[in-house]
Amino acid sequence: MTGRLQGKVAIVTGAGSVGPGWGNGRAIAYRFAQEGAQVFAVDRDEGAMQETVARVREVGGQITTWCADVTDSDAVRDMVQACMDTWGRVDILVNNVGGSRKGGPVTLDEDTWDSQIDFNLKSVYLGCRHVLPRMQAQGGGAIVNIASTSGIRWTGSAQVGYASAKAGVIQLSRVVAIENAKQNIRCNTVIPGQMHTPMVEVRLAGQRAGGDVDALLAQRQSRIPLPFMGDGMDTANAALFLASDEARFVTATEIIVDGGMSARCD
Repeated sequence: MTGRLQGKVAIVTGAGSVGPGWGNGRAIAYRFAQEGAQVFAVDRDEGAMQETVARVREVGGQITTWCADVTDSDAVRDMVQACMDTWGRVDILVNNVGGSRKGGPVTLDEDTWDSQIDFNLKSVYLGCRHVLPRMQAQGGGAIVNIASTSGIRWTGSAQVGYASAKAGVIQLSRVVAIENAKQNIRCNTVIPGQMHTPMVEVRLAGQRAGGDVDALLAQRQSRIPLPFMGDGMDTANAALFLASDEARFVTATEIIVDGGMSARCD
């Protein structure tokens, strides 16, 4: 590797995974550590980060874990303070926590709507709220928020809470970027498409294909112009670019990582 994040401290939320393999958060933590970052990995489930830690240590990376519910302001404040206590600064924040629930306004109950907004959007707001003062004091930083093509297109399933929250993440990122640009803080969004991550097997197949993983994968692949489905590493590589100094003149924008899916009109 080339040390693209050498000497940087990165908070990565949602750094575990619901199963083995490359979830977005796990892959981001791994790629950042590969490129020299000191990774402060956060998840509400310590066990979900065990594979993340093992993979990072296999390549000689530096990683510390922290358990937090990133929908709780006090927990996020304590998370940021713990990172400061451990590494002394925060150069990069990746707000990666998220997950979908099916249903439109009639079938999605109100409590689930509220939890979807909290999980997918409030978590990003809180991460920015508590990290930005640290970056402002340091004289700069980079924030990468993970959205979804569901925030810009219909992607085959009514998931109105998730879609609305992810659309909000995109605009929140633009506002944060412009408000903080003069303080050398960049903020951008990665918009992954229908990736083959552990969540497909563990959660989505049950929601949308009666537990038939192969049927769900075929359905998702049919929407993608490229002849293969991406995974968490594709998301991670986009986040890596946006977090690195290679993107020093890139802010208030998005990278869509979806194999061309969102450009289709058929």
